[in-house]
Amino acid sequence: MRASPSVCAAVAAGALLLGAGAAAGARSAPALRPVLGGCPVLPAGDAWNRDVSRDPVDPRSDAWVAAIGRRGRLHPDFGSGRRGNYGIPITIAARRQPARPVRFTDYPEESDRGPYPIPARARIEGGGDRHVIVLQRGTCRLFELFGARRAGGRWLAASGAVFDLRSGRPRPAGWTSADAAGLPILPGLARPDEASAGVIGHALRFTAPRTQRAYVAPARHFASSSRDPGLPPMGMRVRLRASYGLAGYRGQSLAILRALQRYGMILADNGSPWYVSGAADRRWDDDDLEQLKRVPSSAFEVVRAGPLTRG
Repeated sequence: MRASPSVCAAVAAGALLLGAGAAAGARSAPALRPVLGGCPVLPAGDAWNRDVSRDPVDPRSDAWVAAIGRRGRLHPDFGSGRRGNYGIPITIAARRQPARPVRFTDYPEESDRGPYPIPARARIEGGGDRHVIVLQRGTCRLFELFGARRAGGRWLAASGAVFDLRSGRPRPAGWTSADAAGLPILPGLARPDEASAGVIGHALRFTAPRTQRAYVAPARHFASSSRDPGLPPMGMRVRLRASYGLAGYRGQSLAILRALQRYGMILADNGSPWYVSGAADRRWDDDDLEQLKRVPSSAFEVVRAGPLTRG
């Protein structure tokens, strides 16, 4: 799977602005503000960009980690495309990209009506989720679709959401988005431009097989009928323990693990245990990413969560 030259150039142009300490460890590296396509990826104080390395551990940490999968290991759900169709593609649209209506089939009452400036070349995620992620230059608006498909010259989708990356305004409480947790997807994707530069300045997105009928900020939506409090809620954030040694890791994987120690990863959807999300991009080094599969579930702890919103 190969990204189009125009998309690759746009992503490269919007790479992270790195400080002199880019190669430093998670605690010594300067705070960074993610940038893509000439746009800030949410304000500096947004939950996705918040340093949680010193936050207390949640008292429910052991139970929630075990519920995700005590024997599991971290798994990169993305790659270069040379070993399979993994990852969520990112499309950068021009400021004057014509916008078109989208018909929503499953959650029209919780979807932003649009129109959506989706280029004809926009790539659709493989597999069942079929996400489309479009960041528009100039306006810095993020357009995301779930269950997307082209039909007779128009777009259909199960649900869709529009985010202003400059303001970081969340979805209405209780609303889904293109993600089960009602969150934007793009801010939580690992990207090779960041990883290759050595520093990722934001939390990542991950999945768990079972969740409870509840969510915690920054999530806005749950996707479960279970009221079992032993299951994790949407929006829960886990962090790679500071005591977990990174000396044996290198390259893109090392940058990802440093980000997980500093910013953690946020539970955003039901899916395979400990699968961390990233962009589908030919610049990933697949051999490098194999290192992530050595990280056991026991290396993670849950950052203290705020109050749960239950259904």
